[in-house]
Amino acid sequence: MIGQFLRENKVVAGIMVILRLYLGWAWLSSGVGKVTGGFHAGGFLESAVTNPVMKGEEVLYPVYVTFLESVAIPYADLFSLVVAWGEILVGLGLITGILTSAAAFFGVAMNMSFLFAGTISTNPLLILISIFIMAAGANAGRFGGDRWVLPYLRRQLLRKREDLHVKIEQREGLLQK
Repeated sequence: MIGQFLRENKVVAGIMVILRLYLGWAWLSSGVGKVTGGFHAGGFLESAVTNPVMKGEEVLYPVYVTFLESVAIPYADLFSLVVAWGEILVGLGLITGILTSAAAFFGVAMNMSFLFAGTISTNPLLILISIFIMAAGANAGRFGGDRWVLPYLRRQLLRKREDLHVKIEQREGLLQK
């Protein structure tokens, strides 16, 4: 009932525009600041490993720390680019309302990474807003680019699916002969 309301109501779609713009601006401005400010994730990653989130004497997220040590830190230059440009792309997706749910999802993934590293900041608020945007689905982008992009993508995917079925039928026909 609530899900249907979030996914279909035009007033909710209008509210989603406000939430999308707020969230999108937060991501876009952060990403632009990183790209233009010479951001490098190495220090943050090292700090997350040397000062992990603890519960008493126990590391709370050992798998995350291992991931940082084994993958993120050795490729810190690449991670710096991915974080900075990822923030920009998430922001643009939310502001324009194009692939809105995907942008919100990837924003949550970045927020969760920051939380696993022990950075609280505005991450819980951004996650909460993102949850509403994802729950609203296509309605969150109703007054945005998703109005045109999602139907186009659906048509393209259906066309490719139909082409695949035709090829399978042709192949089965050849096998039966």
